[in-house]
Amino acid sequence: MILPAEKELRAVLARFAQARIEHDVRPTGYTSRALEDATYTLCVMTGARTAEQALLTADALLAKYADRTSVSREDETLAA
Repeated sequence: MILPAEKELRAVLARFAQARIEHDVRPTGYTSRALEDATYTLCVMTGARTAEQALLTADALLAKYADRTSVSREDETLAA
């Protein structure tokens, strides 16, 4: 799996969350398709087969990104 960029992953997660909320509040054919599309995109991006797996994988990736950012900031502090 090619790792998604953090910015794109966060954008897809936000799109998924918005679609999920809209569908839960007022389910229509449109919101159902939007949720299916967002779920599919999230699954493809994370290499998962279900929304639940995709969300777990996304959380793990975001944790890696956070660790990488904190290491980079520590390196900048040491270099200064």
